Amino acid sequence: MLMFSMGCVNSYGSYQTFYHLHQFPHEPTSTLAWIGTLQFAVMNLFGIPSGILCERFDSRLVTFVGGLIMGLALIVASFCDTHVWKLLITQGFVFGVGASLVFIPAVSMPAQWFTGNRALAVGIVVAGSGIGGLWLTPATDHMISGLGTAWALRITGIIVFAVNSVASLFMRNRLVVQRREKIVDLSVLKDWRFLFIFGGGICGTTAYFTPLFLLPSFAIEVLGKSNSFGTNLITIINAASTVGRVGTGQVAKSLGNINTLSLCTLLASLSVLVLWLPFETGGTV
Repeated sequence: MLMFSMGCVNSYGSYQTFYHLHQFPHEPTSTLAWIGTLQFAVMNLFGIPSGILCERFDSRLVTFVGGLIMGLALIVASFCDTHVWKLLITQGFVFGVGASLVFIPAVSMPAQWFTGNRALAVGIVVAGSGIGGLWLTPATDHMISGLGTAWALRITGIIVFAVNSVASLFMRNRLVVQRREKIVDLSVLKDWRFLFIFGGGICGTTAYFTPLFLLPSFAIEVLGKSNSFGTNLITIINAASTVGRVGTGQVAKSLGNINTLSLCTLLASLSVLVLWLPFETGGTV
């Protein structure tokens, strides 16, 4: 499920490149990036409503509806690819709503079924997003090159709906979740540890998708590389992300969750500040 909810977000760079260079050459890159940004932002912003729905309805129903919304959003977007604002609504906002209904139940389910190997189980589940980006990026690039963005969106939408419909059948809660009296418990805002993690999450995710969305265009326009080179950069990022999502769960068992999070954030920051900006050749990027 994360292969398509987060995987589609991770592979948006292929659309971003084509939109920027061919379909909407006069639109600012920052405007086009809002499509992918909305996908991820809305997916997280709707996390609270999605969690509430999972408490009140069967997770299989919630994830099925989410897959349906994602698929329809992409299919409808294929008929709206002449105006950026229409893509912002369909491929961006509506897709994000559907992705939230899939993402939240999927990442919370393993914790109910595993205890000793919980970190590994969750790591494998979230690695699905990297695997999705790993194959969706080159697949999307080939579909766009051969069929155009409209058919690329339609084919992806059909696959998203079909796979999520089947996967939703296997979603089953192990624990009976009690309905809370308060829909949103604001008492957590009094915990300074929560506030620090919350603030760190905002800062970390602010730059998370910048390489995924803009590296292909950077490789083509600044480095003078081919479109396939830009696609390969995103594929490499997703491959590394897949390994990291599984591996960090195991590291956290020894170093602790916060220490592992701090270490990964530091390494990610250095990769941008030290390893990317000073270099202007394809090999170093």
